[in-house]
Amino acid sequence: MKTILNVIWLILCGFWMFLGYMLAGLLLCITIIGIPFGLAAFRIGIYALWPFGHMAVDRHDAGAPSCIGNVLWLILAGWWLALGHLFTGIALCITIIGIPLGLANFKLIPLSLMPLGKEIVPTDQPFATR
Repeated sequence: MKTILNVIWLILCGFWMFLGYMLAGLLLCITIIGIPFGLAAFRIGIYALWPFGHMAVDRHDAGAPSCIGNVLWLILAGWWLALGHLFTGIALCITIIGIPLGLANFKLIPLSLMPLGKEIVPTDQPFATR
């Protein structure tokens, strides 16, 4: 079922959201200060490409720098990416078959707003550590 949902997701909105994250990552990687933000955008972009079967969990070793970084991320890129997830989620929820895809978009909104201090793991290993 994950594979079917991922393929439908890829066709309807996953590829476009992936491109949005890649564009944000490239723009953020222009400066040296923006490289951590760009890497976070690339990480979430891959997650936005295939979201079913994975989930975002908090990293316990993330500290105050990730909190400060999340505030900067929210201002620079997070707000616009979250709006993209919100609008595509609403559009997908119009049809019955699109409801799981719309809910997946809504699941990505908190991650797109504050990605630093999070880790993407498979759903069968939500408590896995490095």
